[in-house]
Order: sequence, then C-alpha cells, then structure tokens
Amino acid sequence: VQLVESGGGLVQAGGSLRLSCVASGFTLNYYAIGWFRQAPGKEREGVSSISMTGDRTQYADSVKGRFTISRDNAKNRMYLQMNSLKPEDTAVYYCAAAAFSSPTMQRSTYTYWGQGTQVTVSS
Repeated sequence: VQLVESGGGLVQAGGSLRLSCVASGFTLNYYAIGWFRQAPGKEREGVSSISMTGDRTQYADSVKGRFTISRDNAKNRMYLQMNSLKPEDTAVYYCAAAAFSSPTMQRSTYTYWGQGTQVTVSS
C-alpha cells in the first residue's frame, strides 16, 4: 500500500503548481482523500479534502479561492491545483487517504500517507 506525491518544486510568489498523488496497492474509490502540509517548526495542517465520490470538498481558510482539490478514481489519482501561491504556502505537502465517505481535515481519520513533496514559494 503506497501513496506517492509528485509535482512539488520552487516557484515565485503568484505562480502555480499542480501536485499529483497516485495510489498503489489499494483502490482510492473507497476513501476520502486529503492534502496536508507541514512547514518547518509547525504542526501538520489540513489543506483540503474531497469526499469518496468527489461531490463535496473542504478547504482551509488560508487556501480558499486559490487551491482546488480533485480526484480521478479511474486513474487512482488525486490532485491539488495551487494558484496565486504565497511564501507562506511553503511547506512539505502530503496526500492521504481516509476510510471515510465525507471530506475531513482531521489527521487522525487518515490511514494512508504519502512521503511528502516540497513546495517552496519565493518572494
């Protein structure tokens, strides 16, 4: 069972990145999925989550209107489109899967985690 993120990197403020996460060893169809991030010296925080069927989403206030979460169950993948990036978005971003139908930003509900991908936004 594995989740693997990709798409991180260095971008200037105002730029965009698209993170991708692919699952192997299990089917994402039966899981709510989410993106979390952890900046140096800070706790891991929820960024966004999407329901099992993709019809409901949640976003942290800090990213609303700038980030968009999506999923492609046929490809066993999830995505996070990040626009209008700010230096405070700099963090390691993690994808995760929860055996839950509704979106959730609660870390404890997530069973599977990726290894993380670094996003750095320069000012």
